[in-house]
Amino acid sequence: MNIALIYGGRSGEHEISLLSASSIARGFSKEDKIYLIAITKEGKWYLQDTSEYERICADEKAVFKITEKEENLVNIIPGGKKDAFIAGGKSLNIDVVFPALHGTYGEDGTIQGLFEMADIPYVGCTHLASALTMDKEKTKMVLQSVGIPVVPYVCMKRCVMLNSVVYDAFLEETEKELSYPMFVKPCCAGSSNGASKVNNKRELCFALMEAFQWDDKVLIEKAINAREVECSVTGNSVTYPAESDSEEVVAYIPGEIAPSHTFYDFDAKYNDPQGAKLLIPAELSENDLEKIRKTAVAAYKALDATGLARVDFFIDRDTKAVYLNEVNTLPGFTPISMFSKMCDAAGLGFNELLKLLLDEAVARYNSKQQLITSR
Repeated sequence: MNIALIYGGRSGEHEISLLSASSIARGFSKEDKIYLIAITKEGKWYLQDTSEYERICADEKAVFKITEKEENLVNIIPGGKKDAFIAGGKSLNIDVVFPALHGTYGEDGTIQGLFEMADIPYVGCTHLASALTMDKEKTKMVLQSVGIPVVPYVCMKRCVMLNSVVYDAFLEETEKELSYPMFVKPCCAGSSNGASKVNNKRELCFALMEAFQWDDKVLIEKAINAREVECSVTGNSVTYPAESDSEEVVAYIPGEIAPSHTFYDFDAKYNDPQGAKLLIPAELSENDLEKIRKTAVAAYKALDATGLARVDFFIDRDTKAVYLNEVNTLPGFTPISMFSKMCDAAGLGFNELLKLLLDEAVARYNSKQQLITSR
């Protein structure tokens, strides 16, 4: 199988993508031919030399570096199928794409739409499910529509920020509705970029200014004294035919994050080795673990998710209420990332996980090819 591994990107999670892609590259079968396509922070796509793949596979601690050679610029032909990716004037003959991209332009539906236009199989959710789950407000709206509890919230749009009278009234109403402390986060950014916990109006105003640097919509949530529990899910929630093992929707063993920081922020996730303890399984009863798994599957299906997702929950320490926090459709694959660890705890090793995701992508593509799009 010829696999295009795509990483980097125009995102605040560019460096995390390099880490994820490095881990993924080492997990591919040696029988597959791997093409490395790196996206710079400026958005240019470059085919990387074979030596870079060899370097990564030879050193488990190595991280991808991006080499920008003009002769290796990658172009994409709409409708090109296997020949959609062109570099140096030649087709790369790609069977399936594995996007190891996080955040903006990686898991927000934009690149998934590009793959759809190129007519090529790809790992992960469709453009619609990716766009929905990237937008935290829209995710909450869909989940609420099927009765899945979410943390109380309000959403502020930039137009409110730009009108002082409306802004003041909005803050006053938000304080009444949610009360302090609160969490402020961009609607469409990942890895806690731009997120803050606030305890008063002054902190709220500063947090909003920070969050609006990342997005035009900002979510303000009631702060919950919460335990953070996550659950990995794979499969194709739209068709999942009974005879297809790769497309069956499966929820794995839930894990718990015990952060040493004020909350599980960017530093705790990626920079501080002691930023959090990862407990798999989560310290819950068997009944509660099963409840998490069933709710994760219900959310996955409600959002028409395919491929993979990490479904994140809050459990209120005081009331024991369970809230679905968010759904991440391209979770991290770094050595400390929870998604693959939870799968592994359930008996699905890293290499087998990658194969499952690739097989699901191809099966989903082949199934879609049977649909009529024109007459």
